[in-house]
Amino acid sequence: MLELSIKEADKLRKVAHALSSDVRLKIINLLNVGNMNIHQLAETLEIPVSTAASHVKVLEQSALIQTELRPARRGAMKVCTRNFDDIHIQLNNKDSFFNESKSYELEMPIGQYTDFQVAPTCGMANQDKILIPEDEPVHFYSPERSKAQLIWTRKGYFEYKFPIVIPYKADVNALQISMEICSEAPNHDHNWPSDITVWLNGVDIGTWTSPGDYGDRPGKLNPSYWTETTGTQYGTLKTWKVTKKHTMIDDFQLSNCTINNLKLLENEFLSMKVGIKEDAVHKGGINLFGKEFGDYSQDIKLKIDFT
Repeated sequence: MLELSIKEADKLRKVAHALSSDVRLKIINLLNVGNMNIHQLAETLEIPVSTAASHVKVLEQSALIQTELRPARRGAMKVCTRNFDDIHIQLNNKDSFFNESKSYELEMPIGQYTDFQVAPTCGMANQDKILIPEDEPVHFYSPERSKAQLIWTRKGYFEYKFPIVIPYKADVNALQISMEICSEAPNHDHNWPSDITVWLNGVDIGTWTSPGDYGDRPGKLNPSYWTETTGTQYGTLKTWKVTKKHTMIDDFQLSNCTINNLKLLENEFLSMKVGIKEDAVHKGGINLFGKEFGDYSQDIKLKIDFT
């Protein structure tokens, strides 16, 4: 008998609970059209503001929506945004049940890129200072980049090469890349969408649209000098996962790219590129956070599951 992990079961319970209410389903439907604050939701659905706030809290806890505080005439208002287009729930995972799985993990510092393309606004910083002159792309070649804990660019990409140290005849079941990222606007702007794409070994595995560039509060890990600036403060932790069946982002299907498409074991390294396509609809740039900046204590993390 297969059993869900405690984490998976809790996630499933929260999503199921969130979808069990007609009011919450109506809220999601309204957010399909555009962002709304709690007062607008309450007025549209003809329910008390307190009731709308309770339903929003349940949806937020399930990660089906995200909220952010924005300035209002009197204090602040909570604006709601839908997180996903589709929900896919997998109850059976026989592949991992019948095989003894192993994993290979590696974290890559964000400044250890092997290739890049940047344009103003662009720059990099660490816990002590801004490392290079801002908005001057030539300085991204500087050795100082190895110390970076935050890098940003208005367009372009960063490419990294991860060594793959697993048996040559290994059967790779899944690969995942996770990083803290967000859009890049002058100073910051929570309504600044950016289509951020990840390529593995030259294969486009899928694009996530970042809602904005966050600066309403200091990042949990940021140094004191940075919290006093008007720049980007934190991002969102996103995980791209490629399996034998498809590619997911945060466990929701993103594309039809599979492990076989990546030809992982043909080289001793994995090429990973993250950036903005030239023909992207939303060219909102990118911020990448290291383990000493933003909200999450990690660099760019690679994990490969194999048998």
